[in-house]
Amino acid sequence: MIKYLKDENFEEEIKNGKVLVDFYADWCGPCKALGEILETVDNINILKINVDEHQDLAIQFGVMSIPTILLFEDGKQKKKNIGLMNKEDLEHWIED
Repeated sequence: MIKYLKDENFEEEIKNGKVLVDFYADWCGPCKALGEILETVDNINILKINVDEHQDLAIQFGVMSIPTILLFEDGKQKKKNIGLMNKEDLEHWIED
C-alpha cells in the first residue's frame, strides 16, 4: 500500500513492520519511473515523501540525491539506496 506523507506523522508511519520510504520530487524523472515500479510491488507498505515539502526529513536522513529509498523495520532504518532500480532488483533489495 502506498501512502503519501501529509503531516508530521513520520514516526507513526514507520513504527510497525517493514516500510519502504521513497524520497522523491514531482519534477524528478527518475522518481516518476521509480514511482511506477513501486505501484507494482506487493507485500510492503510504502511511504512517499516529497522532498520539496519535507526538507527537514530529507536533511535528517542525509538525502542528497533523489530518488532515495530507505527500508525501515519496526522503526529502525535497515538500508538505503540512491537512484533508480528495476522491479527485480528492488524486490531483491527489500527481501535480502
